Amino acid sequence: MSYELKADSSKTNFSTRLAGKVCIITGTGGGMGRATALLFAREGAFVVGCDLQEDAGLATVDAVQKEGGTMVSLQPCHLNEPKECKALVDFAIQAFGRIDVLFNNAALAYFNWIADISDEEWNLSRRNEVDLVFYLTRAAWPYLKASHGVVVNNASLNALLSFRTLPSLAHTTNKAGIIGMTRQLAMEGREHGIRANSISPGVIETNATLEQLKDPKWAGYMLGKTLLGRLGHPEEVASVALFLACSDSSYVTGENIVVDGGMKVW
Repeated sequence: MSYELKADSSKTNFSTRLAGKVCIITGTGGGMGRATALLFAREGAFVVGCDLQEDAGLATVDAVQKEGGTMVSLQPCHLNEPKECKALVDFAIQAFGRIDVLFNNAALAYFNWIADISDEEWNLSRRNEVDLVFYLTRAAWPYLKASHGVVVNNASLNALLSFRTLPSLAHTTNKAGIIGMTRQLAMEGREHGIRANSISPGVIETNATLEQLKDPKWAGYMLGKTLLGRLGHPEEVASVALFLACSDSSYVTGENIVVDGGMKVW
């Protein structure tokens, strides 16, 4: 199925910052991915999503379409496999004929201390936090060159800070790699009009963090380091992704934007 790339101006609740842009967003079944899919669609984007979980991925498509937006999604999609990344890109091209924005949001983290982490955990963490970004960006690169597009990568505050309550050796290493990869992509993309930036969220309200907050020691330490004294919301990360994806950030590339409620300050 293919779609005509024409924004519908009759939907008065829609803005135009991404009008007519084809945006791939990974991990759209989860909190930040779903919030970004909804926001991008409200801004006029044609959204291409994916997720490992079929029910969650389809629920986001349903939510976008109920608001009058346009979204297609591929699930289950295993982004740690190069052939499935190519399939997602082909899916986007078949539906819309181009790719303007790639938001590499999806990841699966493994947490353990250095004394306890296994080779399997280390390798799985790399494949599910670094390799999948590389595979999908490489697959989408020719189309991003053609559209002078945008890459947004989701990194983490853990790339910049360590926390005594969080056994995040692999996660910290991998997300620091995402920031470095983003900087290199910005350099390589400059000749093709491609911008690349990353976002480093702090403690954001997701199913995983809500479970961790049940531990008083973890919750007290992490929230105590947040100047705003609360969790971030997925929509607050989505808003930064929108800024980086649209022309509002036309002179921003190679940067990492921290969205952490002030944790990095102290």
